[in-house]
Amino acid sequence: MVAVAQSRRTDSGIEIHPVYTPEQVESPPEAAGAPGHYPFTRGIYPEMYRQRLWTMRQYAGFGSAQETNRRFRYLLEAGQTGLSVAFDLPTQMGYDSDHPLAADEVGRVGVAVDSLKDMEVLLEGIPLDKVSTSMTINATAAILLLLYEQVALDQGVDPEHITGTTQNDILKEYTARGTYIYPPRPSMRIVTDLFAYCGDRLPRWNTISISGYHMREAGSTAVQEVAFTLADGIAYVEAALEAGLAVDDFAPRLSFFFACHMNFFEEAAKFRAARRLWAEIMTTRFKAKNPRSAMLRFHTQTGGATLTAQQPENNIVRTALEALSAVLGGTQSLHTNSFDEALQLPGERAARVALRSQQIIAHESGVADAADPLGGSWLVESLTDEIHDRAAEYIERIDGMGGAVEVIESGWMKNEIEEAAYRINTGVESGERVVVGVNKHVQPIEEPMELHELDPEFQARQIDRLEALRDERDGAAVETALKELEEAARGEGNLLYPMREALAVYATLGEVSGVLRRVFGEYEPAEF
Repeated sequence: MVAVAQSRRTDSGIEIHPVYTPEQVESPPEAAGAPGHYPFTRGIYPEMYRQRLWTMRQYAGFGSAQETNRRFRYLLEAGQTGLSVAFDLPTQMGYDSDHPLAADEVGRVGVAVDSLKDMEVLLEGIPLDKVSTSMTINATAAILLLLYEQVALDQGVDPEHITGTTQNDILKEYTARGTYIYPPRPSMRIVTDLFAYCGDRLPRWNTISISGYHMREAGSTAVQEVAFTLADGIAYVEAALEAGLAVDDFAPRLSFFFACHMNFFEEAAKFRAARRLWAEIMTTRFKAKNPRSAMLRFHTQTGGATLTAQQPENNIVRTALEALSAVLGGTQSLHTNSFDEALQLPGERAARVALRSQQIIAHESGVADAADPLGGSWLVESLTDEIHDRAAEYIERIDGMGGAVEVIESGWMKNEIEEAAYRINTGVESGERVVVGVNKHVQPIEEPMELHELDPEFQARQIDRLEALRDERDGAAVETALKELEEAARGEGNLLYPMREALAVYATLGEVSGVLRRVFGEYEPAEF
């Protein structure tokens, strides 16, 4: 009796056949184009990493600005080529460190930045005309960007020469992450005001990193990650057009942020499909003429949700495989998670191993020697077509429901992600989806790990610094600047200019956010 082979499917539900042939590839070979040419399936540059390696950007931030500055210097000395800043929860939510809601959260999951004073310490000794910086910040993205710009000015750096990215993707906060402050529509105003401000003053700055990463970490499939991220991208483009901006003026500075999880070939194909689909959207729907407007440039972070607290050294292998898949998929920058992140903020040794994983891939594996090494693989080309088509169908459904903002406000997108997360988790619990060290090859006794502990006195010291700042600054100048910001918020002008004036006289992040809270209100998610 002949055994029937069990069907194998990805988390997106795509069936994987035992063998692939050219007949299983829907699109003809010429549809992918050449690397560096529309529709950019094979990469956005003709020679990809032969010309320039991806930016190696390790995510870091914890406790004080001083401590985080030391970690930045350590990583730069170890060969990191760009900074990536993690901010603590109060900073992300627009609260100063002495706010009652900030209690026990100051410096816990990132660095605390209350004012220009903290940003000055955070970036001390780092040449901002030579280092590209990514800031994972959304509701308060405009504030952190303005603080960064002010430090650059104080260093004597022309704003036209600073490079980096503010995540600034508020829409995914309502579906997957939760660090929102204001309702979606005034939040979108701040996003597009930042677009316009950077167009005037910071032409090399990436104004947004439209993020699928957090949706994927919340449990979405690879197809959903592409579809929902690009749907959010469509909403941002539409908002910018409604604000009077020309598509080819702002679209070349849009960037994206994806996760890379463990299904190696699906993940590489996901990036290829996303590039093709975005190129089609920008040229067909939005009539972009500049080829750079159609290029999907993206940062990748390996999957935090794929890391396990059990047998944490196994995470080194997981991260290396995910990083390799992202490189084969054509990422422009990459963060590799540290093996201890399921247990704590990364320790120095774990952070170094994560960075070395990227460097080994770059310099020893040979995968950077040719553009799109997986191009022409019948499996990968088939997966690319399938992900492209399924994501396009999702976007069509979202359009039919009124667009990304509407489906976010209704809770539909969040529900889709939660249903996918439930299916994936059920597979792990049943053992159908193997996670080594968790539901297979389990080790009964775990070796203890040395854990990094935050200084328990840090919050008190940070509050003391904040109180000293309020005593030393010109209180009348701060009050005047905050009043001007409130007037601007009640009107229609670009909010970043009055924000900049307030922050320059040492108004705090919480004070600036508080003004906008009074004008815009706070978002309350729909109940189901």
